[in-house]
Amino acid sequence: MSTSSFVDLTHHLSPETIARKTNPLKDIIRISLSNPQLISLANGDPHHSLYPIRRIDYEVASVSSEDPVADLKSLGDAAPTQVLSTSHDADSQRLLKASLQYGHGAGLADALRTVDSINKAYHDAPNHVTTMTLGNADGITKVLRMLGAPGDYFLADEFTFAPMPLAAEAHDVKWVPVRIDSGGIVPEELERILATWNPERGRRPHVLYTVPCGQNPTGSTLSLERRKKIYEIAQRYDLIIIEDDPYYFLQYDRTRSEPGASNDFARSLLSLDVDGRVIRIDSFSKIMAPGMRLGWITSTPAFYNYLVKYIDLSTQNPHGFGQILITSLLGPSGWQLSGFDRWVRSLRADYQRRRDFLLDLFAREVAATGFASADEPEAGMFVWVRVHVEKHPRFRSGLAERAADGTVVRTNTAALMAELFDACVAGGLVICPASVFVIRADPKYDDVSDPIDDRSNFIRTTFAGSEETIAAGIPILGRVLKEFFASPAA
Repeated sequence: MSTSSFVDLTHHLSPETIARKTNPLKDIIRISLSNPQLISLANGDPHHSLYPIRRIDYEVASVSSEDPVADLKSLGDAAPTQVLSTSHDADSQRLLKASLQYGHGAGLADALRTVDSINKAYHDAPNHVTTMTLGNADGITKVLRMLGAPGDYFLADEFTFAPMPLAAEAHDVKWVPVRIDSGGIVPEELERILATWNPERGRRPHVLYTVPCGQNPTGSTLSLERRKKIYEIAQRYDLIIIEDDPYYFLQYDRTRSEPGASNDFARSLLSLDVDGRVIRIDSFSKIMAPGMRLGWITSTPAFYNYLVKYIDLSTQNPHGFGQILITSLLGPSGWQLSGFDRWVRSLRADYQRRRDFLLDLFAREVAATGFASADEPEAGMFVWVRVHVEKHPRFRSGLAERAADGTVVRTNTAALMAELFDACVAGGLVICPASVFVIRADPKYDDVSDPIDDRSNFIRTTFAGSEETIAAGIPILGRVLKEFFASPAA
C-alpha cells in the first residue's frame, strides 16, 4: 500500500483547522534543521553553550532476563539496572543539544524514528506517519479539535472515559452513544445509527472514537471480526476512526496469534487501514510512567500536516527530556526494540497476575454473595462489575419517570447505584460508578427504549494498584454489598 492509495479525507477537517495558518517562524526552523550546513542568524533560542545542563543520566531497569518486571519487584534496589547517559559519545551529545533547543511540532527526528520502529514491529502501516504528543489526552483533544466543527456529531461507546467527550463538547461537538456489550462496540448498532440518521438533526456523524483494547471503563476488547466489521462500516459511511489504544500492550491470555497478526497482540484498526481513515493514538503512560506525558499520533501524511500546524501554534513539540529517554532506551546502547518487547511482555504478565488475583478474590468475597458478577477482561486495567440491583428489596421496575435529559426511565437503578456508591465510601472504599462514564442519548432522535440509566448497574474496579490494595478493597466491596442488599424494603 502506498500513500497514493489513501482516500482524500480532508473534507473531514474542521473549518478552524482549514483556516489555521502555518507558523512562519517554525518553517524557518525546519529549514535550519534540514540543512545543518547553513549559517543561521535567524534563530531566537539561547545558544547551547549557555544551557546549564551538561549531562542527563537515566537509570532504568535491565531487560537482560526474560521477566525484568519480576526481577524489579522481587529484588528491589538490588535489581539489575543500566544507565543511559548523554555524555558517552558524540551522538548522544548531539541528541541532548537538539532536545534542549526549540523544535517543531512533529517532535525530535530521533524520537519519531523510535516510535516509527515500534509501529513497524507491532502494526502494518508502512505509509502512515507519526507525530509526538504530550500523552494520550493531548493527542486525542488535538485530533478531536482538528476534525470537529461546532454542531458536529461524533460517535463513541455508550460508556466512555469522561474527559475525552467533555473536551470536544467545549467546542460544541455533540456525542451519539453506540451500544456496547462484553465484546465492545456492537457493529450492527453502529450501522443502525448511521443508516437511520435523521438529516433534520444535522450532519451525519463522521468520526468514531473508540478504545479497542481493554476499553475504559468496561475492560472489553474488540475481536478481529468486529474490528473488520467496524472498518467496513467506516468505509461505507465515510467515518474517521480515532483508535485510542493506551492498553494495547496490556493484553492477556494471548498464547498464539490471531489470523493476520504478525505477533501475539491483537491486530489494530490501524493495521486494517487501507484508506487512511484511522488516526491512532499511543502513549508511554501505561507502559513506562504517566508523568512522562509522552505519546504519539499515527495518521496519513495529509492529517499529519494539519496536526503539525496546530502543534506549532499551541503546545509546541513535547519536552526534550522524555524524547531523549525513549530515543536512548530503544537505541543501540539501550534496551533496543527487542528489550522493549521483553519489557512490555513482562509488564503484561505482571498485570495479568494482578488481574487474576483480583478475580480470584472477587469470586470468594463478592460473587459468592450473589449480588454482583464480573467478566474477565482480555486487556487493560479494569474489571467491570455488574451489580444485580434487581435483587435489591427496594428495586422497582415498571416506572415511567422522566430523567433530567428527557429519557423515560423504567427502574430506580440510578438511585440505588448512587446509594451503593455512598455506602462504599462510608465503608472505606472508593469505586467508579457507571454513571460517570455515560454518553447520553437524545430522546428526540435516538432509540431510548432501553434507557442507559436502567443499564448503569455497574461499577469499575481496577487491578492497577498493588495486591495489598486489592486484598484490602475487594472484601470491603463484598461486605458493603451484603449490607446494602440487606436493607429493608421501603
